[in-house]
Amino acid sequence: MSGRTVFFERLELDRLLRFYGRMVAAGEWRDYALDALPDRALFSVYRRTSEAPLYQIEKRPDEARKQGAYSVKAIDGRVLRRGHDLARVIAVLEPKRMQVVGD
Repeated sequence: MSGRTVFFERLELDRLLRFYGRMVAAGEWRDYALDALPDRALFSVYRRTSEAPLYQIEKRPDEARKQGAYSVKAIDGRVLRRGHDLARVIAVLEPKRMQVVGD
């Protein structure tokens, strides 16, 4: 690339911060970090500031035509979901709701 860095656009950042706010309100997350790198943008979320990130939401424009520009990686490096739609990709992080099944 020609000295440019990749970053999240305003609408993407808005979606990420709204989702982050919901997860903070649910007591799941406590901190985040943004990184703009030559090949990707990262939104990392933390349970505690002093720990490694729980998840990294990544935007790689070079991958957009192949598997989608967005991905979510777990702390161990596994890709949890990848795709073209940021909302669908981050939905993998939604807390699962427990449901009572009646007789």
